[in-house]
Amino acid sequence: MNNKIHLVAVDMGYGHQRAVYPLLEFSREGALNLNDYTNIESWEKSYWLNSQKTYEKISYFKRIPVAGSLVFKAMDYFQQIDKFYPRRDLSPMTTQQKMFFGAIKKGVSRGLISELAKEPLPFVTSFFVAAYGAEYYNYPGDIYCIVCDADISRAWAPIDPKNSRIKYFAPNERGRERLKMYGVPANNIIVTGFPLPLENIGENDEILRDDLGKRIVSLDPLNAFRKTYENYLKNNLDLPAESGRPLTITFAVGGAGAQREIGSQILKKLQSHIKEGKIKLNLIAGAREDVNSHFTTAVAELGLENNENVRIIYHPQKMEYFRQFNECLRETDVLWTKPSELSFYSGLGLPIIMSEPVGSQEHFNREWLISIGAGLDSPDPEYVAEWLLDWRRDGRLARAAFNAFLNAPRNGVRNIKKALFNENL
Repeated sequence: MNNKIHLVAVDMGYGHQRAVYPLLEFSREGALNLNDYTNIESWEKSYWLNSQKTYEKISYFKRIPVAGSLVFKAMDYFQQIDKFYPRRDLSPMTTQQKMFFGAIKKGVSRGLISELAKEPLPFVTSFFVAAYGAEYYNYPGDIYCIVCDADISRAWAPIDPKNSRIKYFAPNERGRERLKMYGVPANNIIVTGFPLPLENIGENDEILRDDLGKRIVSLDPLNAFRKTYENYLKNNLDLPAESGRPLTITFAVGGAGAQREIGSQILKKLQSHIKEGKIKLNLIAGAREDVNSHFTTAVAELGLENNENVRIIYHPQKMEYFRQFNECLRETDVLWTKPSELSFYSGLGLPIIMSEPVGSQEHFNREWLISIGAGLDSPDPEYVAEWLLDWRRDGRLARAAFNAFLNAPRNGVRNIKKALFNENL
């Protein structure tokens, strides 16, 4: 059967595009971007460029004491997520939603929707504005929206939720309940889990389990965790005698590149362990040349440019960056990042060390990671050589990895495919 979809994201940061990457094999055209598609009008492209530049400047400016924080809080106010309790009707439109819907009425997305409507395959998007546009311009096929955070603002739900035909793929039960508070009918919400890369999972979780077995051995050299759960681990994982690698940390910078200095600080503080072959550090620059340059300079200044235990992952094309990043994760013991969409990558059995959240949604992602036992707040990176090794010795990193394996969903792609085509992989 020719199961194909139109797959739409937006080229702003990484979250929306990372969500569609695992679904590329089902897409007719590959990953399309709402803000950069063929024949996009110049005014529409300018609208998105200005929006992206403003967000990135404010995200980076946030590092400046007092003034930066105040400016960011002002921006974040318009995209904030209301407290979950008490449960109540949160369906009225917000200022942020009115702004985006106003752009739709002026013609944002019209060209893309008109072109895709010529072949009305299922329209699957990871960006709520694209879903708005598809509905407003009467896209003739089914419309689906992939939710990219553990909890979401009102902007994700339709303008008129009770009468909307947009269906949602929610990453967790909290996402489902939040959408219902925004007025989305329960039958328009499917809890699928976030779409994680199948190359990190395998057909029957065999890749994930093999990687996790090596990871737990690497994270628990003194058996502090394994001795307590020995029988359970033996029944669920094949634990090798040795992991075959040094303790491997992967530090990922977000799309705005605002926390790059933390990566270079980690590098500096762990340099003696790196030189001794005890720790390997992957620095994820993503698709940003400025972050790549920052990390390259930091590595050179410490004389580590030829050390096999330091790797910088960078590629200007995001889809290729995602492929390299996913490959890197297979030999990663700890993922250190802000609690972005990468929070869901805990589903690969990865413990997450969390940098400071940026934005309202990341605070909720942080709460979710803590609730499932997969996330740990980062203490001061200045002392990483002390607390990181303490956490390894006492088994808490191994425990977080196993909690992630047990509690974080990992079958998003399979569940989405089943919902779209009524079949399993």
